Amino acid sequence: QVQLVESGGGLVQAGGSLRLSCAASGRTFSRWTMGWFRQAPGKERDFIATISRIDGRTYYADSVKGRFTISRDNAKNTVYLQMNSLNSEDTGVYYCAADATSILCTRSYEYDYWGQGTQVTVSS
Repeated sequence: QVQLVESGGGLVQAGGSLRLSCAASGRTFSRWTMGWFRQAPGKERDFIATISRIDGRTYYADSVKGRFTISRDNAKNTVYLQMNSLNSEDTGVYYCAADATSILCTRSYEYDYWGQGTQVTVSS
């Protein structure tokens, strides 16, 4: 069982930055591939970024490539999402998720555990 708690969301102006954190319970954090997803109002939950449990490789959605950076600190059981050059289309609830089997994972249905989400609002 893994519990995930996101933090760091808030209101930011377009062009600004935020760093989201996701703290995981348990002693096996390093064995989980982690991902970030975003759900805008009235839309489906979309993949944003993932980081491998094996070698720290990363993969991003085209919409955030070059602006967002996913990273992890296994000693702190935490995954981060650094978001720069934010725009109004980045508004939504951001969720982190943990997957025990994939090396990199973009599909929400393959993730085993989810956090409760943190709201990010970008004002134009």
